[in-house]
Order: sequence, then C-alpha cells, then structure tokens
Amino acid sequence: MFVRPMLVLSLSCIFAGTAFAASTTEQPLTPKKVTNVAVQDPIDPLATEASSVTSQISTQEQEDLNQASQTLDTLQKSEDVKADIGAAPVAQTTTTTATPAGKVAWGLNDLNNAQWYDNIGKGQFPIYARAHVMLNNAHASPGAIDGTSGKNTLKAIASFQQMNGLKPTGTLTKETWDALIAKQGSKPAFIEYTLTQTDLDGPYAASIPHDYALQAKMKGLYYTRVTEMLGEKFHMDEDFLKKLNPKATFKKAGEKLLVANIRNEVPEDIHLIVAHKGAKQLYLFNSRNQMIGSFPATIGSSDTPSPTGTYKVTGVAPNPWYSYSPSNFVQGKNTKPLSLPPGPNGPVGNIWIGLSKKSFGIHGTPNPSAISKTASHGCIRLTNWDANDLGKKVKSGVTVKFLE
Repeated sequence: MFVRPMLVLSLSCIFAGTAFAASTTEQPLTPKKVTNVAVQDPIDPLATEASSVTSQISTQEQEDLNQASQTLDTLQKSEDVKADIGAAPVAQTTTTTATPAGKVAWGLNDLNNAQWYDNIGKGQFPIYARAHVMLNNAHASPGAIDGTSGKNTLKAIASFQQMNGLKPTGTLTKETWDALIAKQGSKPAFIEYTLTQTDLDGPYAASIPHDYALQAKMKGLYYTRVTEMLGEKFHMDEDFLKKLNPKATFKKAGEKLLVANIRNEVPEDIHLIVAHKGAKQLYLFNSRNQMIGSFPATIGSSDTPSPTGTYKVTGVAPNPWYSYSPSNFVQGKNTKPLSLPPGPNGPVGNIWIGLSKKSFGIHGTPNPSAISKTASHGCIRLTNWDANDLGKKVKSGVTVKFLE
C-alpha cells in the first residue's frame, strides 16, 4: 500500500479524519470464552467456534477502510520526522536540569515526584518510569515498563497525544506531561507491594526447555521464578523490577517491594482494531471513530508475514493448549505433532484471540520485553497483560484491519 513503512511517530497520518470508522450499524456478537482448547499452530480460529461469526465485511465498512488507506497514503507526506526514531525526545532549548545518570535515585518518592525538564536525553530515568506508568494507565501501552527511552516509549507518547487532542509527534513535551499528570490525577505511579505466600507458592516450573517435545511433557508452561510473575503482574520489565528492589530476596512472604501502580483493563466499545505492520502497533477505535487504546506489537516476519486485508474477531480462548504441527514450520528436530500445555510461557502466552483468517490471531508472548522488537509466525503478538486486557473486552465480530 505504501512506498515505504510509516514512521512510528507519524500517528497524525494514521488517525486523521473520520475514515477509520467501521459501520456503526453492525452489532458485535457476544464473545465466546473457550477454555482448555487444543488449538493448532499457527492456531486455528475454528477452535474458538468461528463458524458462528461471518468474515464478510459490509459495504460501508469496506468503504470506510478503503478511505482510511487513501488517507494514510496521502498524509504520510506531511508526517513529522523531526524526532529521532528510537531516541529520547529532546526539547529545542539549551537549558537543562537533568540529573546526571550516575546519580539517579530510584526510591518511591523519586519516582512519584519525578518532574518534566528540558533536554531529558536518551537513557533510563525516573521521569520515563513515571511516564510509562501514566501512559499505561491512559491506555497508550509502552509495553514492559522499564523507565527507558526508545521506540515503544515514543509510540506510546504519540498514541496518548492522538487520544487527547495533541499533535502526535512522540515528543514528551511539557504540554504532554501536564496532560499525563491530569489524567493520572492523585493516583501515585509507583506503590509499595507486600509479597504474599500465594505469590511464592506459584505454581512455578524449574525451567522452560526450548525443545517443544520436552515442553509437551510438562504439566504446565508456568512462570519459572517469582520476579518473572511479578514483572507481568505489574507490567514491568523483570530487570527493572530488580533494579527498583536491589535488596529484595523475592523469597519471603511479607517482603516489601516497589512496583508500578498499573491499570488492568481497556475501554469498552472496541469497534475496530488496526494492526499496523510498519509502526508495529495495534490501535483500538470505538464506534464513534475515536482512538481509545494502543499497544506495541510484533506483527509477522519476512519469512511468515501477517496477512493483508480485513477480518473479524471470532472468539477468545484463555489458557489455550498449543498443538504444534511440523506442516506449518519445523521446530528443532520435531517432525511429529505435539500438544503443549497452557501457561504464560507457552508459545502464544496465556490467551488467544482468533480471527476469521484461518491460523491467524492476536495472542500473548513468553517474552514481553521483546515485543515490537522481534518477529512472529505471522500473528499479532502482544505482551501477555495487553493481550489479556484486550481479550476481556473485545467482542466477536469486531473488525481487524492489517495495514502495511
């Protein structure tokens, strides 16, 4: 569709006008929650009872989506390319009040009281950590919260700006910061959490072998350690969790930990999902054509590209069994079909959102910090928490559009 991939900062090109609205006359169906489902690899959406959902796109929907494609193709020429992709936003001024990297403090007060300043620069700073939590809570997911600048940070900022009437440049301006603070209100970005015996009890796996044949013999593809579980529970990068709690053992019930104070839901009325391959993002729109959420995403690869076109959500399968088939791709020396048990460390994480395109869907991942930075087997891969949040609210019949 495009002569070149759209820059991750050019969300103004993606969300201009009203062209994205799918027909409001379509009545989404009730989502089908299917548990303990054995599904194929790539997962067969028929396992989520797709037969009850038509994949046909209405004339009005097709017209809207065609217009959206034309709008994107035209507006990419006016995109804002001033910000350095992958770099931290830097204000155009010579004034700086940044704290030297070697003296950064990561205490509770340091994080919750972090303030905007000029020339933030690239790196890992409390201001980014606080911004990540506020972006997460405003439904502009930065992926794994790690307090670091980078592409996922910029994309989340740009999404937030779009959703709140600001020019979507991806730059953390004072205006953007103030809008984040206003949205967050009095809710602190970080809180103290008490480790419980339930947290320690698991279940946990000693390790997750790479070989699918060995995974198939396990009771479940569980978390392997407490810090991995806590990282996903609080939407945090595991190493960042450890950085904030350098003296913690993560082995004692009652131990106090510093964690992100995050939300665990997405808005209602998800009417259209846009999977943008170039931006490596998933965007949510409501029936009033308003962007209401975004997630960093891994969408296919050069070897196994995602499909093009428009499809429908067919159902949601929490904790699916994963049926490996060597006819799709060969993993290691495994030449026979295998059935892998459910769990957050399974190949598709712990949730599957089926699409009307057979063998394609939206799902979680065992490697949340790699989202939008690696490849998938053609599906849309999100962090487990973003996929779970989406799975709780998305309805069967919702339109999903793949864009280049």
